[in-house]
Amino acid sequence: MDTQKEEFLKEFGQDYGYPNAPKNIDDIRASEFKRLGDVVYLDHAGATLYSELQMEAIIKDLTTNVYGNPHSQSESSLATSEVVRAARQLVLDYCNASPKDYKCVFTSGATAALKLVGEAFPWRRESSFMYTMENHNSVLGIKEYALNQGAMAFAIDIEELENYSGLPRRDASSIKVSRYSVQRRNEAPVQEAPEGNIYNLFAFPSECNFSGRKFSLDLVKIIKEDSERVLEGPPHNNRGCWMVLIDAAKGCTTQPPDLASFPADFVVISFYKIFGYPTGLGALIVHTEAAKLLKKTYFSGGTVAASIPDIDFIKRREGFEESFEDGTQSFLSIASIHHGFRIIHSLTASAIARHTSSLATFVRNMLLALRHENGASVCILYGMHGAKVPKHKFGPTVTFNLKHPDGSWVGYREVEKLASLSGIQLRAGHICWDDYDILRGKPIGAVRISFGYMSTFEDARKFISFVVKYFVSKPNATATQHLSLEESLSLSKTGVLNSLSTVGIYVRSITVYPIKSCAGFSVDSWPLSNSGLLHDREWILKSPNGEILTQKKVPEMCVISTFIDLNQGVLLVESPHCKEKLQINLESDSYGVKEEMVLHAQRYEVQGYDNEVDMWFTNAICRPCTLLRFSSSEDPCYMNKCNTGTCRDVESRLNFVNEAQFLLVSQESVSELNSRLMINMQKSSNGQPIHVDPMRFRPNLVISGAEPFAEDCWRELRIGNKCFTSLGGCNRCQMINIDHHTGKAQRSKEPLATLASFRRLKGKITFGILLRYEKSEMVGSIEDSTSLLQVGERVYPVSNQL
Repeated sequence: MDTQKEEFLKEFGQDYGYPNAPKNIDDIRASEFKRLGDVVYLDHAGATLYSELQMEAIIKDLTTNVYGNPHSQSESSLATSEVVRAARQLVLDYCNASPKDYKCVFTSGATAALKLVGEAFPWRRESSFMYTMENHNSVLGIKEYALNQGAMAFAIDIEELENYSGLPRRDASSIKVSRYSVQRRNEAPVQEAPEGNIYNLFAFPSECNFSGRKFSLDLVKIIKEDSERVLEGPPHNNRGCWMVLIDAAKGCTTQPPDLASFPADFVVISFYKIFGYPTGLGALIVHTEAAKLLKKTYFSGGTVAASIPDIDFIKRREGFEESFEDGTQSFLSIASIHHGFRIIHSLTASAIARHTSSLATFVRNMLLALRHENGASVCILYGMHGAKVPKHKFGPTVTFNLKHPDGSWVGYREVEKLASLSGIQLRAGHICWDDYDILRGKPIGAVRISFGYMSTFEDARKFISFVVKYFVSKPNATATQHLSLEESLSLSKTGVLNSLSTVGIYVRSITVYPIKSCAGFSVDSWPLSNSGLLHDREWILKSPNGEILTQKKVPEMCVISTFIDLNQGVLLVESPHCKEKLQINLESDSYGVKEEMVLHAQRYEVQGYDNEVDMWFTNAICRPCTLLRFSSSEDPCYMNKCNTGTCRDVESRLNFVNEAQFLLVSQESVSELNSRLMINMQKSSNGQPIHVDPMRFRPNLVISGAEPFAEDCWRELRIGNKCFTSLGGCNRCQMINIDHHTGKAQRSKEPLATLASFRRLKGKITFGILLRYEKSEMVGSIEDSTSLLQVGERVYPVSNQL
């Protein structure tokens, strides 16, 4: 055993690894999660993993027994009803809830359970919906029901205080509440004077899905029994009865609420968060007294005993569970949770909580201790105040952002990309689901890792090693194989001078890619246009929902070959999935109706084709799609020049390119990369040989004769008598890891992983440079309209100032 693990076990040995369970953690990983291999899965807050033995038991159950629709009366139906009844009891037992005091309603998920409470709660204008700021969106959605019924809604922050001994207090003096502004809807219906009691609802998570902060379940009794003291003053009107909802979808994975000690009115559960399978199934646990107050409007076949179509008559079923479970239950999924709970019970929830907490605490402590070579902190953790890690206040989730030595932020997209290349699966992003991770120097998202019951110390250590490798600056990193991109650029400047003094830089190959993300074709010479190479990226494939299809999501596109015959005026397309070659006339006007679309903040006018063409491409990529051609001849029209996405060239007319008109790659740079790939392969115990050619990067131009990466420092260049401006390095993504030489798209971690080790600058991994064609002043002349790029032409670069 290595020293680091020994130190870890000295501190956490009593909590880590399930020493009192039938299997310890190493046995569990070896026998029940063989499929993980070298993958480090750290997104258990999103969805934990199901055990392979768990799935074997489920398959055996479903293939051995006959489960019928529980609404029937056959033997198979009665067997299903018994399985469902037993499953309800399992859920109640998990939360230490007596069946006399609580009911269990199965739902399609935690979100559906929350929605059910919101729509059935007895809201009045005098009612209040109060919720903590740290809450899932599905909880915040309840306020729409409250506001639409005229009730008020407001958020609060809760600070949990401790006494002088550091132990938690369990009364109203133990919390400090800070309230935010009251929300009301002016258009809400005006109600008559209230009759009967007024009911208010307070919602909080047992564990925050973002930061991992655990909320004290004492809040249940404090709000229900001492709300006037806690909530004195406006906006609270000290009227009515407070009911409490616990969102335990995340917290139940390690610490289910003890409802015998903390009698909440509503508890929401999600099963895939606890044991991975099934998805699409949740539960709402409801106190019997609270159940009497819920008023359900809609009824379905399973929730009524009788209904008459031509008169206003329904008779609802008497059982609470049956009256709230619309339609036929997902009874096979419900049967499956028996086997999930069996896994959890063999370990015990308390042991799982201790095990996962030990890993999360270890990672928090390690992240807080990391320093750059200048002494600056590497990591900022969320949910914490001060440098001390209060273990009892956090679940197995760690959320953070990283910083550069100069204090600037590392974008979460960069962390996510490099983690994926390192075999680490984590969660990174923010609410808008876009690619902007730094705005005006501030992070607008975060990185989250979370542990599950099958996580190991090795998982945690690999994650820390990953952070140290890529994000901690270290002194004396001067060996050539460890050069940063800044250092490579510095050395490249010398190489530029050398390359400029030679006579050997020339165009090695030219490639045109008519359809975005499909294969291109090589030519000896090709005309230039005001958008780059003639017909380059002039067509795209679009899905029925409007998504532009690329190899990132549809790698099969790389085996669709293309060729343009300018003499005959046709585009020829072939696919291994289609028997016939497709021929499209370049001059044909038999397109569909013109339409507008927006890509990278630029507005395009496009035209489609007939169903026969669309069906050909649908068969070629095995999914519905349509072919569109860029038809507008106008200058680019950017909807927002300050928000042009990844596009680098905002001045030129562009076809369907991501960043610029041309991509240039150097053969010598590719050779240098292959040398590094070979070194890395030799260092790896199970490394497979990998060799990439320039076409892996989908360049328009491949040059030869320059020093490796000399192109990084070129400000502009001339090819023959044609002038081009360099727009900088091309930001690479996982798309270059797709190998299609076998006729099939195969994914790997290379060459992007090796590029990340020495070609990373300001959050980007670059290779090749982007170019803009600077048109001749003789625009419109014969010489300009027939301008050709040719293989073998000399390349004359001009470097940046040294």
